[in-house]
Amino acid sequence: MTFDELKEKAHALPLKPGVYIMQDAKNEVIYVGKAKALKNRVSQYFANLASHNEKTRAMVRSIDHFDVIVADSEFEALVLENSLIKRHQPHYNILLKDDKGYPYIRLDVNADYPRFSLSNKVSEDGCRYFGPYGSRSASYAILDALREALKLPSCSKKFPRDVGKERPCLNYHMGLCDGYCRPEMDPERHKEAMDQAVRLLEGQFREVKADLAAEMALAAEEMRFEKAAELRDRIRAIELLGKRQKVVAGSLADTDVVGWHRGEARSCFVVLHYVEGDLAAKDMELLETPVEGEEGEEVSSLVRQYYVNRSRLPGQILLPCELEDEAALTRLLSEASGRRVSLVTPRRGAKMDLIKLANKNAVEEVERATSRAERQSKTLELLGKVLDMDPPRRIESYDISNQGSDDIVASMVVYVDARPLKRDYRRFKLRDMAGPDDYASMEQVLTRRFRRFLEGDEKFSDLPDALFIDGGAEHARVALRVEGELGLRIPIFGMVKDDRHRTRALVTPEGREIGIQRYPAVFALVGQIQEETHRFAIEFHRQQQTLRVKGSELDKIPGVGEKRRNELLKHFKSVKNIKASSLAELQQVMGAVTGKAVYDHFNTPAAETAEDERI
Repeated sequence: MTFDELKEKAHALPLKPGVYIMQDAKNEVIYVGKAKALKNRVSQYFANLASHNEKTRAMVRSIDHFDVIVADSEFEALVLENSLIKRHQPHYNILLKDDKGYPYIRLDVNADYPRFSLSNKVSEDGCRYFGPYGSRSASYAILDALREALKLPSCSKKFPRDVGKERPCLNYHMGLCDGYCRPEMDPERHKEAMDQAVRLLEGQFREVKADLAAEMALAAEEMRFEKAAELRDRIRAIELLGKRQKVVAGSLADTDVVGWHRGEARSCFVVLHYVEGDLAAKDMELLETPVEGEEGEEVSSLVRQYYVNRSRLPGQILLPCELEDEAALTRLLSEASGRRVSLVTPRRGAKMDLIKLANKNAVEEVERATSRAERQSKTLELLGKVLDMDPPRRIESYDISNQGSDDIVASMVVYVDARPLKRDYRRFKLRDMAGPDDYASMEQVLTRRFRRFLEGDEKFSDLPDALFIDGGAEHARVALRVEGELGLRIPIFGMVKDDRHRTRALVTPEGREIGIQRYPAVFALVGQIQEETHRFAIEFHRQQQTLRVKGSELDKIPGVGEKRRNELLKHFKSVKNIKASSLAELQQVMGAVTGKAVYDHFNTPAAETAEDERI
């Protein structure tokens, strides 16, 4: 179907809840979404491509046709969307990774020395299976905690084949393993430890702790204090394991706290698990930043994927934002769990503090995982979307600096890929200016800059993708007029400041103001460009003022014009150094006559008196 045909089909959809299924030319499902009103939601994709981000535009360009399924209610649409996403795994949907499934811990009880492993499903193989658990990472954490608490082997040795063949490994010497590879080790010790591990996985923490406590007391009575200390440490490890096991199993957790951060390049979904008021575990998933959607849509999709397949859920889930489909999602999770699951969006207080902690964890995970290049690329992509243009790789920014009619200067600052390219910075002295006139100054600077480009000057050979002018719409109109006269077409935007002289917005030559404060990354970049342009202009202006003030005293010396004044300053660096120089030093640089004139100017009684009066 053509774009117009897709648009027409979308406008003909009913205003009813349902699911829409986007497909490409190969009939592959590339996106699945739900809607309260199918016509309104689907039509948005084909209304204004420029309003979407680059990934959404790419998705829309890939759509060859779409189907819809009308549902009786929003709840039915929610269930159906969840089912279709799991079945098709669409490329453009926000998806948890495959390794975030629900694995089982497997124990081969028929082996002489049984060991634990992970399995994605239960098989009829005579082995014991425990679970399912929340994720592979959490399951591995349980196994590691079991090995640590019970000092089980984690090496690659095979028992009983390798018993007595080699010396015990480093884990034994570090006290992390009881050394079952030693020939003097009774095989029954391994069997006892594995029996304890099975009981712990079955949730018999109190019973195991009681047995170990009795064994510790007996060892203490018999004055085997090292053994008693070892058992004490094992009891503590089992207590920690008990909390972790409760959380990973998802059966006895009091509260889960969901955090979400959408970065420029990546996003992060975090779940903090609390048991009896204590933070016991954290689960998180890094994802490529989604195609589009409000925060609530993204969080709802992730919560569904994370919880729906679990047999038992926490009684309360704290959410970082309100969800449109909260009632339907509450019903879905409660039915999946078999008991009431409450979804809460706190606004203040202790629960809100938990949300802030979860969100902070999400931000930190994204910052660690996202490279500077990715952040810059996404910032430029978003800037292009805000400005309704392709991402501007090269940006040139201009500012005028003056104080009265003297030393009027301008700066040209260049940013490439969202970073300053200082070798391309340029400075301009304004010529033939009767007085301060920012508009005339800007016109002269831009005319000189782009004429140099048209003349083939290598220093001005690269054209920008966008021009940023420090000022409002009138400054931007001046730049537009210059471009028109020279036959150029470069997007132009004025950088507008607020009452506190901080960047507030961008403005087009037509006077249309573009708000950027809603986009923190774009807001920060534009503010940085404006401040850097202003700094560069002010710095050059001050240099020119300094040279003029220093040069004014030299202008009083007979025979010293602009050329010789510059030679003096270039050689001696300052008027102070010139004044302190000897006659011979001055004559060596300026010649006999001019050197003596300079020396006499600074070393006669009249000159000293005049200097004192000036100071």
